[in-house]
Amino acid sequence: MMKKWILSAMIVVVSVLLSGCLYPQERLTQNQIPYKEQVERVQQAVNEYRQATGGLLPIKTRDMSTPIYQKYPIDFNLLVPRYMAEPPGNAFESGGVYQYVLVDVETNPTVKLLDLRAAEAIRDLKLRIRMYQDTHGYPPFKDVLAKGVFTLDYKKLRLDAPPYVVSPYSGKNLPLIIDGKGEIYIDYRIDLYETLQSEAHHYRYGDDIRDLLVKHSLFVPAYSLPYTIDEKKKEPIFLVK
Repeated sequence: MMKKWILSAMIVVVSVLLSGCLYPQERLTQNQIPYKEQVERVQQAVNEYRQATGGLLPIKTRDMSTPIYQKYPIDFNLLVPRYMAEPPGNAFESGGVYQYVLVDVETNPTVKLLDLRAAEAIRDLKLRIRMYQDTHGYPPFKDVLAKGVFTLDYKKLRLDAPPYVVSPYSGKNLPLIIDGKGEIYIDYRIDLYETLQSEAHHYRYGDDIRDLLVKHSLFVPAYSLPYTIDEKKKEPIFLVK
C-alpha cells in the first residue's frame, strides 16, 4: 500500500514538474505569434480610449525625427486596466517579440505590429560594423544599390553569409543594407514586388509605396528606406531624393 502511495505521489510530482517546464515553452511560442484577435482587441481599446479622452492617442512620446513606422508606439499603461485587462501576450510589455504601434494617426489611427527581432539583428550588425570602422575608418561598403545605398561586404565583417532578417510578411530572408551615413536598413523590395503584383494599386513614380505592405498585413515595414515604383518595369526601387 505504501509503495503504491509513493508511486502515485511521484507521478503527481513529475507531472507538475513537466507542466512547469512545458508552460514557459508554450508561453514563449505564444509570445511570437501575431494573433489577429490580439491586434483587434488592442484596436478596440484604443478606440475606447480615444472616445473617452476626446480623441487623444494612447502613445509614448517620441522625437519628431523618429522614423514614421516607429514613431507612435502604444503606451499600454494608458489602456490597462480600464480598457483592457493586460497587454497581449505577444507584446513586448508581456515578454513578446512585437511592439504595438499606430499608423495613419491623423485620419484613422490603426493598430499594427513591429517585429522587434529585426531590431536585435540590426543592433548586432551595427556592433560588428562599428568594430570594423574603428580599425579601417569607414564601413565595409560593397555594391551600390542606389544613390547612397549599398550592400555590405559580409566577409570583411567575418560573417559566413550576407546579413538578413526574416520577413514578417512572407517569411523570406530580407537583406540588411547600409546607407552612406552608416545606418542599417531592411531591404523590403522582395515583399514589395510580390505585393505590387498581387494587390490592386494606383501608385506612380515618386509615391512612397511602403504603405502597400501596411494596408495588406498586420505589420509595419520598420527600419526601412522609402521606396517608389518603376512605372515601366512595375517593380519597387529606392525613392532617392
